[in-house]
Amino acid sequence: MDRIKNIACFSKLDDEQLEKLKKISVIKKYNAKEILFYEGDMPKYLYVLLKGMLKVYKTNFKGQQIFLHQFYPGGLVAELANFENIPYPATAEFTSDSEVLRIDYAALEKDFFKNPDISMEIIKSLIAKHKILIDVIQKEVILTADAKIAKFILENSELFDTLKNTQIASILNITPETLSRTLSKFKTSSIITMDEQHNVVILDKTKLEEMLSL
Repeated sequence: MDRIKNIACFSKLDDEQLEKLKKISVIKKYNAKEILFYEGDMPKYLYVLLKGMLKVYKTNFKGQQIFLHQFYPGGLVAELANFENIPYPATAEFTSDSEVLRIDYAALEKDFFKNPDISMEIIKSLIAKHKILIDVIQKEVILTADAKIAKFILENSELFDTLKNTQIASILNITPETLSRTLSKFKTSSIITMDEQHNVVILDKTKLEEMLSL
């Protein structure tokens, strides 16, 4: 019950409501590379990522994955498909061993959506997803490869310590070769340096920021 109460959407529920929610929920474990849902599947459950990482991607006509977003613990996953009763617009695949809270959506909607605290948290989550969509559009349509990498370093430099270059390249929708070449260029230009643990250290933040406005 404590794990459910730590989720923002349900943090203000009393013990009786939490017990009711527990009856329509189950915690499931997944291994890395397992699929939570495929693009085109109809939603039946509302998912909350409790542990691990989950990537969401679309597949183009060539069979190539187009990365959209990486989910971290605590957030609702693809809830818009539930609310609109539409097929999932993308595929969700675990990138590490993970745990997910799976909630029967029909029961949740019937018994809990009149609660203003839950409704407000859901609105906040949808606004966050809108910002994610804007970021994806900006990244894929506007930014060059150098700018994508600069933006990632500015916002997520700590992930170089936990993710492989191939994973980061996948997130940015570029080739690993392009990532390695650009990182080398940034190091040669004294914009960044990397320690023995592969941590990125920013030496010239202004130069990175300038790349986003070119």
